[in-house]
Amino acid sequence: MTEIKREKLRWMYERMRLIRTFEDRVAALFGQAKLPGFVHLYAGEEAIAVGVIAHLTDHDRITSTHRGHGHCIAKGVDIKRMMAELYAKATGLCKGRGSSMHIADIDKGMLGANGIVGAGGPLACGSGLSTQVLGTDEVTICFFGDGASAQGTMHESMNMAAIWKLPIVFVCENNLYAVSTPSSYHCAAGEICARAAAYDIPGVAIDGTDVFAVYEASGEAIARARQGHGPSLIEARAFRYYGHFVGDPQTYKTKEEMEGYKAKDPITLFRRRVQEHDLISEAELAKIDDWAKEAIEEAVRFAEESLYPAPEDCLEEVYVSYPKEDMGL
Repeated sequence: MTEIKREKLRWMYERMRLIRTFEDRVAALFGQAKLPGFVHLYAGEEAIAVGVIAHLTDHDRITSTHRGHGHCIAKGVDIKRMMAELYAKATGLCKGRGSSMHIADIDKGMLGANGIVGAGGPLACGSGLSTQVLGTDEVTICFFGDGASAQGTMHESMNMAAIWKLPIVFVCENNLYAVSTPSSYHCAAGEICARAAAYDIPGVAIDGTDVFAVYEASGEAIARARQGHGPSLIEARAFRYYGHFVGDPQTYKTKEEMEGYKAKDPITLFRRRVQEHDLISEAELAKIDDWAKEAIEEAVRFAEESLYPAPEDCLEEVYVSYPKEDMGL
């Protein structure tokens, strides 16, 4: 097992458990018609966000997808304000205007979830270019799905990043289905990571249910980007427990397939590994489980007690406001 300090291992488990608990609670709330809009859940993919983001600081940046709650939580975004955003409350991260698919926290380097498939690539290039121009050492992680891998924006972004050697790591979260289309059908190359050869950048496929494998591969790619050697492509294969959206009947998956992947649950695998190596005890893990449940319930209480935005505020922040003197008036 990759050498990781005990404190970091605890953080990994806390983040994965917090993501899973958040997503399960959101699924229940959505089923009770308490959340407006739409939600796409990340349960089953926790090891990817956590394994990658474990290497980052608040100054490093990420671009997300329509399935972005896990990225937010791994990046340290306030879960109470996340929940309030899903409730469309004024205390939300985006004051209730972004909801699930447009949640963002610039202060934490979370540049935003995105309802446009493949739109994170160009944003990541802009972020990476700003780092290069300013001469700083931040890295940008571009998370995208296997469906987005076929979007022209992603090819353009990887090509540009490779030409300019931008400090970006492209992380394809291959959860095996683009909505209901198997990745084995829609990817002619067989492996999404094989496309890295077209841009002359490193590309690797890893087990996205194994947080240690993700941590090791992303650590190498992030170090390479920080050192000015340009982008890499990681294809992390995992499995989403919920459908493409909450309410998706998932008739395109077999019962055997579902059971097989749940046997490789990233949280269960982590618990087994750390206990085998006497790194974190069962009692400590159980304590973290209880902490995560209470943290999510506190977030729900905060959201439900918060106020909705006032009607008269609906046009605020639609346009950027400049002082008249700056406009020559």
